[in-house]
Amino acid sequence: MKFKSTYLILVKTFSFFLFGLIILSCKSPAKSDDIALDGISKDKIELKEIVVGANRTERYLPLLKGKKVGVVANQTSVVFRPDGTYSHVVDTLLSSGIEVVKVFAPEHGFRGEADAGEHVANDVDLKTGLPIFSLFGKNKKPSQSSLEGIDIVLFDIQDVGVRFYTYISTLTYVMEACAEKGIAVVVLDRPNPNAHYIDGPTLELEHRSFVGMHPIPLVYGMTMAEYAKMVNGEKWLDNEIQCKLDVVEMLNYTYQNNYSLPLRPSPNLPNDQSINLYPSLGFFEGTIINAGRGTDFQFQRYGAPFFPKSEFSYRPKPNFGSKHPKFENESCYGVDLSKVEKLNFVNISYLIDAYQKTPKKDEFFGDSFTIHAGTEKLREQIEAGLSAEEIRKSWQKDIEKFKLIRNKYLIYK
Repeated sequence: MKFKSTYLILVKTFSFFLFGLIILSCKSPAKSDDIALDGISKDKIELKEIVVGANRTERYLPLLKGKKVGVVANQTSVVFRPDGTYSHVVDTLLSSGIEVVKVFAPEHGFRGEADAGEHVANDVDLKTGLPIFSLFGKNKKPSQSSLEGIDIVLFDIQDVGVRFYTYISTLTYVMEACAEKGIAVVVLDRPNPNAHYIDGPTLELEHRSFVGMHPIPLVYGMTMAEYAKMVNGEKWLDNEIQCKLDVVEMLNYTYQNNYSLPLRPSPNLPNDQSINLYPSLGFFEGTIINAGRGTDFQFQRYGAPFFPKSEFSYRPKPNFGSKHPKFENESCYGVDLSKVEKLNFVNISYLIDAYQKTPKKDEFFGDSFTIHAGTEKLREQIEAGLSAEEIRKSWQKDIEKFKLIRNKYLIYK
């Protein structure tokens, strides 16, 4: 009887434990509201599957101990906690006893609140009291004086894998300035949400600018750490100098991961849809067409008051990230792309469609279109009436050449 009682107790205990496991496994995933993020992720970021470079403190804190550290960062430079919350990498470093002496802020600023192209001034971080040096505006490259008193620079910024998104240019200039000063750079790696394809026109060096510095396709399929290795290895820095570079790789990341950014990388990329459409709609930045700025659907629509009237229309108004949008307070007719399926190529048909709908063709392209495209050929092809298929076919030879270079520096598969 005693054995039977003990057996029944064990069975009941195991049944209760098993029931608990079933309840936990069936529990609905926590929503983004649980972690007070920007609404990009529908669910919590899968921290157990992918560990971003910033979370690998055991890897990079020893490199920084006892040194005066400069940090290149913005609002995406965070260390995630197991409960889904996060702390800024600068706060994490300070709480770990690292001597951070200066912060360098890229386009959109340290807290990510500036408009695209808006001047970002030198400042002081109110939370930490650290001096902030702008890397956008007149001083896109750190000055040698701003690097005085720094032993090592930590670079941690979320990118979206598009050539005219300026953070890879900031990375290049930081590496170059540090190489000239003999300062090492540590890059904390993060996923590329547009790493699932390579496409678009390849930059021609005569059109080199801050929105495109290297001979790469528009969408190049690399993370920041891989890109840094390529810039160094191909000797693309000024005078072919090379930077003392260390990269902190992610764990468990592959290009097959469907990664949803938990923080918006800049004010006008509010969600996954905008990030996926950005390579295709970013061309409109160099035209007279509005691409959703001044709405809550940035880079998910395009239109203009002079397009043919249609059922879909919107009215751009000043908002977060766009103080003076194109066609402010005017009714724009156009195309809604907020529900289209995920793209795995640069869809040039949107640009062709907008060009055809513009009555005054000579006013369509702005002065900055060529530097956004990285080539004059795209404008010429559209004006000549080439189809989207014909234009994309013209990119392929250069893309294949780039892939051979890219393959040398890949960390992930």
